Amino acid sequence: MTKQIRKKQRTFAIGDVQGCLEPLQQLLEKIHYDPKQDQLWFTGDLVNRGPDSLETLRFIQQLPEDTICVLGNHDLALLAVGAGAVPIRKQDTFNEILIAQDRDDLLDWLRQRPVLHHDPMLGFTLTHAGILPAWDLSQAIHLANELENAIRGPDYLAYLQNMYGNDPQMWDESLTSWERLRFITNAFTRMRFCTQDGALNMQAKGGLTDHANEIPWFTHPFRRTQQEKIVFGHWAALRGHCEIARVYPIDSGCVWGNCLTALCLQTEERIIIKCREYADGD
Repeated sequence: MTKQIRKKQRTFAIGDVQGCLEPLQQLLEKIHYDPKQDQLWFTGDLVNRGPDSLETLRFIQQLPEDTICVLGNHDLALLAVGAGAVPIRKQDTFNEILIAQDRDDLLDWLRQRPVLHHDPMLGFTLTHAGILPAWDLSQAIHLANELENAIRGPDYLAYLQNMYGNDPQMWDESLTSWERLRFITNAFTRMRFCTQDGALNMQAKGGLTDHANEIPWFTHPFRRTQQEKIVFGHWAALRGHCEIARVYPIDSGCVWGNCLTALCLQTEERIIIKCREYADGD
């Protein structure tokens, strides 16, 4: 007999937490989060830069099994450092996770998280940075699965060792091996701006108008997901707002002293908690 899974009454997508546990708990209290009635989606970057990366990871891991957390670039950085693939950077706040007794359980749990989540009933897609303009939703789902298999598979250490880099900048279906996986990683977890011909610019940061020759991925004129509702984080400079239809940025810069945002997908209402500054820089 097939088990019937009851759909939750409310689904809240929550922006980048980055180790800021107190604002997250305050936000859940403000929305009157009820695990029996509500489902939570997280845009990734659960950890790093904030003061409570370990306790944040533990807290989210203990949420109901239907909680969705997509991987962000800071989450992948933790996995890479934890696996010994790259050295820790001075600005990273991973140390308490790396020395915790439950570190292996936490890192293994994190490694099993998806890169993209699509809910056809709600009509929303969740990913950390966005979806490359050249990809339609079906292709994005397929490529996300490809990346997830690499992160979860037996050769995940080799993947993490080859994950970093800004090349290739242009998508080509003929890409193979680490170049292919690196591009997919950058598109889903680091992308902000593209050129007119669709190349990624990994150096460009800031607001929508800060780069005259670059195009935000979601305003690209040839974007193939214009009819999809896409929720994403990663871009704190947007402050959680965008005037483009069916585009929902919800990283509102919690760790930088701005806000932590929850978006109710059923009503599209935004609920925010004002945060104190936890980190310096970008």
